[in-house]
Amino acid sequence: MTESAESAPHDIEKIFRAIQPITDPKAHYPGFQAGAVERIAKGSVRYRGHRPVPSDMIWQRDVAVPMRDGTILCTDVFRPADQDGPLPVITAWSPYGKLSGSQSVEQIPARSGIPRSATTGWESFEAPDPGYWCDAGYVVLTPDIRGVFKSGGDYLFWGEQPARDGYDFVEWAAEQEWSNGRFAFTGNSQLSILQWFIAAERPPHLTAIAPWEALIDMYRNDVCIGGIPDTAFNESIIAETYGQGRIEDVPAMLERYPLFNEYWAEKIAAVENIDVPAYVVGSWTNPVHSRGTLQAWQRLRTEERWLRVHNTMEWPDYYSSESVADLRRFFDHYLKGVDNGWEATPRVRLSVLDPGGQDTVNRAYGEFPLPQAQYRALYLDGTTGSLVESLPEEESTVRYASDDGSSVASLTYRFDHDAEIIGHVSMRLWVEVEGHDDADIHVWVRKLDAEGNPLSHVVIPLPDPAKKAFLAAAELKPVSRRMPASSRYNGPWGRQRASLRALDRELSATGLPIHAMTHSEKLAPGQIVPVDISLWPTGLRFRRGEQLRLQIAGFNMRGPNLAGLPETDNQNHGTHIIHTGGQFDSHLLLPFTPGS
Repeated sequence: MTESAESAPHDIEKIFRAIQPITDPKAHYPGFQAGAVERIAKGSVRYRGHRPVPSDMIWQRDVAVPMRDGTILCTDVFRPADQDGPLPVITAWSPYGKLSGSQSVEQIPARSGIPRSATTGWESFEAPDPGYWCDAGYVVLTPDIRGVFKSGGDYLFWGEQPARDGYDFVEWAAEQEWSNGRFAFTGNSQLSILQWFIAAERPPHLTAIAPWEALIDMYRNDVCIGGIPDTAFNESIIAETYGQGRIEDVPAMLERYPLFNEYWAEKIAAVENIDVPAYVVGSWTNPVHSRGTLQAWQRLRTEERWLRVHNTMEWPDYYSSESVADLRRFFDHYLKGVDNGWEATPRVRLSVLDPGGQDTVNRAYGEFPLPQAQYRALYLDGTTGSLVESLPEEESTVRYASDDGSSVASLTYRFDHDAEIIGHVSMRLWVEVEGHDDADIHVWVRKLDAEGNPLSHVVIPLPDPAKKAFLAAAELKPVSRRMPASSRYNGPWGRQRASLRALDRELSATGLPIHAMTHSEKLAPGQIVPVDISLWPTGLRFRRGEQLRLQIAGFNMRGPNLAGLPETDNQNHGTHIIHTGGQFDSHLLLPFTPGS
């Protein structure tokens, strides 16, 4: 049985709901202060524990910025008080408020490993610190984007309108007396996602971008990963966004348009159009952004692009002194014309995680995916419950109950030599369903020690008391739904709905199957179909004797990506049967580096 996506005209009517009011105490709205100007003195401390402001800066509040349709956005302007001449501009395009706003790392136990002394406290959530960057000779703009707080219009998630607004904002800034006409975006997560869309519009005065952990495809990377609807994170964003009008109701749009169509296509950034220098940062450990960040990197066509994949968590990495210094070298080179050797920076720097051992950080490469990576299949053998290097001659099956929330199929592979797996990970399963016409399949790859004990990677290094507080808050009573559900990384994962198994052959690549999602193909009784599953990319080291465990189930074995979010609503019934061996080449496909 095949169902096709509903016809979707270009001007699809969007569904909205009322946005949270700025009068809500959780908004932390500091009030409208149009025209207010304040001098922040060198040595002043905004909050206890933060660094003193290193030099005087001017803070101008709620400056009006007109968009092409007449809508007015509000921005704060931070600029050095005692540096002459027009200066380059950096901006974080943020929905969270111009100061700490509706989101703050203060809501997270132990500040997610970020010491207060890392910043002056003038930064908004996931955004650059004005105290540091003004001292470095930059103007820092902190706008409220369309629909947020006092900025006009309705809040729209990604797509054409936010991109056009960003274009207009860049060109407005270039005309101001404090601007030297060079402009860059920086910021993390949502603040980076929007950079892709704006940069693809090619504002003439956009000089560089620095997206930190940013996916590019709302449907495939966010609300419908693997074709399985999951709008809990989007709901949490809607619940924590404040303004005076309406907010786009993405969960309602997914219910109306469950298959990929023009509405969802508009929410894919045209990264291939970007022509400015880009410093792209990602990680293997992020349960939300990792795959999308690396997909974006692969689609970039600009010749001046750099990639760094770190081994921690996005927030501590963004505010670490080493990362800030690295970003400054990039911006100084392109926004100030400083001859600082940035162009000699390795185009790709990757980390290799080694749970139970010592990570490798910032290993230099020329490209990603690694051209030297050798993809090898580990085949499922249902007879032995193991992964093997050659396709088993004998056909067999692996079965599990799909809907009891505890039944898991598990297969292992023991390494007889040291090995590194770096890049995209995927698998193919030959699937039959007994008692239903579809299957939501979840897979998880974990590293085990020689005795079979799971090994995990510490993403947020915390002292024991802070670690206990972090985990207690994550598991029992989260104070922020942006908080990771764990301070540890436990291996790459993936999921796929069998009825949406058709691939987009043009977008797919070795190790990276990308599904069309435009039509549904239900399974008939007794039908056995191949289902390709994309797992999160990884950089993972195995020592001789250590093991890899593949788990397959009808539910998310890892738990939610972020604290406090409900589990995915899987549409499973009956028994999933995985066919292995003989004509059924069910396998895990891994990118081994040479010498592994």
